[in-house]
Amino acid sequence: MDVITLSRIQFALTAGFHYLYPPLSIGLSLMIVIMEGIYLKTKKPLYRRITMFWTKVFALSFALGVATGLVQLFAFGNNWSKYSRFVGDVFGSALAAEGIFAFFLEAGFIGIMLFGWNRVRPGVHYMATICVSFGAHFSATWIVSANSWMQTPAGYKIVGTGREAHAVITNFWQMIFNPSFLDRLTHVLIGCWLTGAFMVISVCAYYFLKKRALDFARVGMKIGLSIAALMVILQLISADSTARGVAVNQPAKLAALEGVYKTEPRTGMNLIGWVDSRTHEVNSIKVPGLLSLLVNRDIEEAVPGLDQIPESDWPNVAAVFQFYHIMIYMWSGMFLAVILGFILWKRKAFERGKWIHRYLVLSVAFPFIANEMGWFTAEMGRQPWIIYNIMKTTQGASPSVSAGQVIASLIMFSVIYIFMFSLFIFLLNRKIQHGPEEEDVEEKIGADTPYRDPYQTPSGA
Repeated sequence: MDVITLSRIQFALTAGFHYLYPPLSIGLSLMIVIMEGIYLKTKKPLYRRITMFWTKVFALSFALGVATGLVQLFAFGNNWSKYSRFVGDVFGSALAAEGIFAFFLEAGFIGIMLFGWNRVRPGVHYMATICVSFGAHFSATWIVSANSWMQTPAGYKIVGTGREAHAVITNFWQMIFNPSFLDRLTHVLIGCWLTGAFMVISVCAYYFLKKRALDFARVGMKIGLSIAALMVILQLISADSTARGVAVNQPAKLAALEGVYKTEPRTGMNLIGWVDSRTHEVNSIKVPGLLSLLVNRDIEEAVPGLDQIPESDWPNVAAVFQFYHIMIYMWSGMFLAVILGFILWKRKAFERGKWIHRYLVLSVAFPFIANEMGWFTAEMGRQPWIIYNIMKTTQGASPSVSAGQVIASLIMFSVIYIFMFSLFIFLLNRKIQHGPEEEDVEEKIGADTPYRDPYQTPSGA
């Protein structure tokens, strides 16, 4: 393989592996805010135990998210130096803001969130939890803004010529709120919230199967299902808005999503199929006119096909088509999980329905796969552009990096990531097996003990 293809594979590996953890952290942070809020309102120890359990899982995903995210910064400088030089003035502000305003907010309060249960007042601890959650969401906001700028650049100008050419910001807010930003941020955050909700649903379903921690499982399942039911509907609405934005801003990507090679009225939407890149045909089960209706709100109006775009500017249609449809299938799996969960809830049969519980245990994979497939769809659908309609991927690679160096680093990262993922699964499984009913000694001692001001003089002293 050539060095550019290898560099793309390496970045896909590092970014794809990293993207396993931030959605889980962001989603769980919302769940924890809700659970701790219920605890403060009801004062029931059960909600405290639930919150503390999920806080430990959050801490694990947060730590791995930070560790894996740092690698990508080095990849920009090592493998994509021309790209980094070109966008440095633009991305510098967004990434600096992410580090200063978001990551520092998380890092500053996560210690109180993890270890301050019996050391600060309940209200102070809850504020720390909210700050950590807000920081996680704020971090995603800046990262999505930077990535959206690559999809739909705005608020910039190019200065210099040749190797000295680079983009500079002319309007900071136009750069941040570029045409695709709000749609993509909404879509990403809902995906994160679904990830957190289904992690809770999966673990609670596991406890139902094992007939243990049933009070914990009942409460967690109700909260998880409630959030998942709302988010799975909102994600459908968000997907519609995002796709319509893609139709306007990136018509080649939209055509690749559904394998639309020819522009024709009553453009159909494929339910399942595969793309023959050689003959430019799609073998599929299709609903005639549905894509026209969804994109144009008119069943007769044609959706622009790839025949209106130079073939040199086409993405890998076969890959984008499959990634996009896998993402849709994962949404369908989540929707079915919510329906089955509510069937158990309505019949008050959480302790029964083993087959449904097994399905709910496995359902945690759906949002993770959907997040990954959505990311691959967005990034591969932008190709061959690294910055849409400005810089092609071939123009952004480092000229001094050899294929052998990339292969060596790719092998190294693969080994390290396999180890880190194995460690994550081991620690997560260990926590789940340990269960919420067996807290640490310190937590047992202070579980129902109200906060006491350490500077208050004891009575009778």
